[in-house]
Amino acid sequence: MENSMDSSRSARRTKEEKKLLRRQIKTSHTLLKHEGINTVSHPTKHLVVSNGGLGNGVSRESLLEVLKEGGTVESLLTPPAKPYAFVTYSSIEAGQNAYTFLNGRALQCQEEQSVTLYFSYVEKVDGDRGVSCALPPGLSVLEDFVSPEEEMQLLQAVDWTPDTDDVTVQKALKHRRVKHYGYEFRYDNNNVDKDKPLPGGLPAECDALLRRCLADGHISVVPDQLTVNQYQSGQGIPPHVDTHSAFEDTILSLSLGAKTVMDFKHPDGRSVAVVLPERSLLVMKGESRYLWTHGITPRKYDVVPVLEAGGSGVMTSDLSNLTLSRRGTRISLTFRKIRHTPCNCAYPSACDSQRLPSPPTVPVAEGDACRLESQYVHQVYEEISSHFSSTRHSPWPQVRDFLLSLPPGSVLADIGCGNGKYLGINPEVVSMGCDRSANLVQICIERGHEAFVSDALSVPLHNGCCDACISIAVIHHFSTQERRQAAVRELIRLLKVGGRALIYVWAMEQEYNNQKSKYLKERTTETITENGKELKTEENKPNQQEEHDGKMSSDMKCTEDGFGNATQARIHVHTNRTAFLSQDLLVPWHLKAGRAGRAVFWCGRCKSA
Repeated sequence: MENSMDSSRSARRTKEEKKLLRRQIKTSHTLLKHEGINTVSHPTKHLVVSNGGLGNGVSRESLLEVLKEGGTVESLLTPPAKPYAFVTYSSIEAGQNAYTFLNGRALQCQEEQSVTLYFSYVEKVDGDRGVSCALPPGLSVLEDFVSPEEEMQLLQAVDWTPDTDDVTVQKALKHRRVKHYGYEFRYDNNNVDKDKPLPGGLPAECDALLRRCLADGHISVVPDQLTVNQYQSGQGIPPHVDTHSAFEDTILSLSLGAKTVMDFKHPDGRSVAVVLPERSLLVMKGESRYLWTHGITPRKYDVVPVLEAGGSGVMTSDLSNLTLSRRGTRISLTFRKIRHTPCNCAYPSACDSQRLPSPPTVPVAEGDACRLESQYVHQVYEEISSHFSSTRHSPWPQVRDFLLSLPPGSVLADIGCGNGKYLGINPEVVSMGCDRSANLVQICIERGHEAFVSDALSVPLHNGCCDACISIAVIHHFSTQERRQAAVRELIRLLKVGGRALIYVWAMEQEYNNQKSKYLKERTTETITENGKELKTEENKPNQQEEHDGKMSSDMKCTEDGFGNATQARIHVHTNRTAFLSQDLLVPWHLKAGRAGRAVFWCGRCKSA
């Protein structure tokens, strides 16, 4: 009887071990598929801990407490927002010990939930994954700017009881509670009624704080508008840029009650997470105020540096220095100065004061065409070059086949090469590229390609020097038929007798035999932010398409002025993933969701060049 019970226990343990092994294999496959992390079967002192990451709500402190049961821990790396961590023990024996005894361990994490830890061996741990970055230009965080006593006075000065007078304006928004002093900020148009100041001005308790900011040189004029935001744990604010036409340059934001992490994002894709400690003052000037979006992700825990208790600044790239911090109730006091003249900042792409009041007209003269292309092609590509390059990586099959068909030793010129994705397709040919965008040419050079800055209408190469030329999605950017034809003649000039050229342009017709093109089929729902306001572009329903068709048809017709004279047709912005109703369009380029502003570029869509 006793031997039977021992046999049952042994079988039960074997079954549990098999279950644990299956889970380990599954997590190893997941790590390889989604993160590119290769695990190994032989023992090492380096292990990856699945389900033990900050992304699972596991703090560094609680994980380290468990890991120490396996032996002496040399290092623990916790990548932000990832469901795993890397641990290095002092020896292979300690690593084996942890692998054997800690696999399958349940660990209590945040919100009273538990996770099961699974360990796998790895050959080494890459501790240089993070890239250090600096604060956005013009941004500074001043710690302990007010004392605890001043903090208490300021918090008590904000009365959250329902308003009984018209001195302030209080609103309960979806994700936070707000109160305005001096002027009401209107969320329906992201602006202020400058002719309707609120009586009473700013609270007297703010006077000493603002005098100190003035004396220290953080501001040159005293703010006259204050917005107080109250954030409960789990609440945030969407990424936005404070409206240029509403407020002057410097913006101050004082954090009271609790710390948080604010995310700053540049239109080119760079992002910086900045810790704002309790009682710290955030100062935004210049580029950080006008161009970078700032927002707070709604969540209950932030990833913060573990060794810098209460520290501020850029989120560290040292993965051995990160942990979780639970958010508390935070009150922010944002001070701004009302602007009474149009903004003339150096960032027109994000400035509502400098945007064109009406769409441009179809160019007639050569000078008009050059100016139009400069603004809506050249300048825009320089601004979006990084994001554009990140979306251009897969070569089109027909272009690849053309390049691979070239004999070895052929000389190839890619006119309008972009980020150079076609320059390395055929290593047997001599490839060179040119583009009007200096930023895109720099990307080509960094990738090891031969490239130079040039206009496609005047390429600085000898006549007949190329065996082949390609022009992929370039010529439709020229705004007149004459300029498009000139671009084709330039390609012919570069070719040797018998040389070949391949030209691709966007087609106006996006349906063939009642079949929609991929462009029309891939209509998706996306969220963008413009002027601090979240917008959604949704899949077009039939009635929406008809409305769009009718509007575009009427917009593109020539109209008459008050004297009966015909006026030039205006070029309007195309609605993405809808049929093209004109050959002359401005096509939006949306930067990644959550970034401020919207860039548009010219696209003359012609049936043939």
